[in-house]
Amino acid sequence: MARMFRVLGFWTLVIGLMAFIGDMTEMALLFFFQTAVFVLLGYLNFSERTYILMFWGYMILSFLGFTYWTFFQMGLPF
Repeated sequence: MARMFRVLGFWTLVIGLMAFIGDMTEMALLFFFQTAVFVLLGYLNFSERTYILMFWGYMILSFLGFTYWTFFQMGLPF
């Protein structure tokens, strides 16, 4: 399970680099931060239950943040 957090770190790094190349600096910085957190957590060797609980917490937080941003912060498409 620790290896999967390092894999998540790799993919968030790839997405962050693509966002940086596309001049989306805020998104790139967000994904670089996520990369650092995932790689750090990947090397801490927690139990599998702890990794699963952390991943669920991450998913709930990210989905709530995405929903808040799209509902309250983005303008109407008209």
